[in-house]
Amino acid sequence: MTDAVLALNVGSSSVKFGLYATPALDPLCRGVVENIGSARAALKTSGTRGADLAGAAPGSDHASATAWLLDLIAERMPDIALRAAGHRVVHGGSDFADPVRIDDRVLAALERLIPLAPSHQPQNLSAIRAVARAAPRLPQVACFDTAFHRTQPAHAQRFALPRALSEEGIIRYGFHGLSYEYLAGALPAFAGARADGRVIIAHLGHGASLCALLKRRSIATTMGFSALDGLVMGRRCGAIDPGVLLYLLEQKRMTPAAVSNLLYDRSGLLGVSGISDDLRALERDGGTQAEEAMDLFAYRAAREIGSLAAALGGLDVLVFSAGIGEHSPTMRARIAGYSSWLGIALDAEANAANALRIGSAGSAVDVLMIPTDEEIVIARAAAGLLARSG
Repeated sequence: MTDAVLALNVGSSSVKFGLYATPALDPLCRGVVENIGSARAALKTSGTRGADLAGAAPGSDHASATAWLLDLIAERMPDIALRAAGHRVVHGGSDFADPVRIDDRVLAALERLIPLAPSHQPQNLSAIRAVARAAPRLPQVACFDTAFHRTQPAHAQRFALPRALSEEGIIRYGFHGLSYEYLAGALPAFAGARADGRVIIAHLGHGASLCALLKRRSIATTMGFSALDGLVMGRRCGAIDPGVLLYLLEQKRMTPAAVSNLLYDRSGLLGVSGISDDLRALERDGGTQAEEAMDLFAYRAAREIGSLAAALGGLDVLVFSAGIGEHSPTMRARIAGYSSWLGIALDAEANAANALRIGSAGSAVDVLMIPTDEEIVIARAAAGLLARSG
């Protein structure tokens, strides 16, 4: 038998997973159940054991997809003995700064954070419950997207609100921490001594954020109290004047639920373009509204790069990652164009080829494209806690 840990990364419409042999965490299989709950639902796998899971149909929601995945592993991989399951949990609040073994107390605390991440936290917790039902004795570990940013100075975490509200936990938490943790660990192999310098990582996907790192620790990020803040995203608006929200509530007579739906599901690239929340579709369309949406995405990203460069006191390395950051040369070029005043210049040929090093020879800033890997971060945490607990 081969002992293994399962890493589960549950998104709004997908379940990404990685299966790793312990103790070395050799990858056995990686995959994703996409478009959960729709007629386009599909399973994609890769890795040395990926073919073992091919050909099956996913579940209709996150919980059933997770339970189905466990059943499939047990059926198709009888030589694999699962020893732990690790989960990405978007919000850890003020209480959780490190991976933690999940029990009833932890689960109840994470339930209370659902209002801070309503598009992600419920799905994360539904996967945890699905595993508990299917394998009640299997240890489960929660890894938090907010944890990486707890190294930020107090002034970077604070809103200019009455102190009592800050003490209640209304602060800037930041997200995409598992991605940033992986990329911070990978930086020395690509950036050498500059890895510990002034670095900005652009995690650009359907959800998008930036993080400023010094000595590979987070000192500032664009997302705040919730995953709504900061950059333009697929369906989320990003930073917005709070006065707009008051206007919608008081003058347009929108309910809080309607405003939430507007900000989380009908804004961003989809809202501006009126076409799609998928950058690939907008690039294919190329019409005026698609161009306006893509230009706003790039402009806001570049403006925030400037803000984080100010927090760092300059910039040595810019890293693009995640779905858009890894696969869209045109968006990288748009953002770099807006940011040229910082000394950022791309090598057009390398950028078009999605190379790992995409800065030009004359660029004052090293520009890299590094694929992220949240699942291995989850697997390491789960295996580590399992080893420490005996």
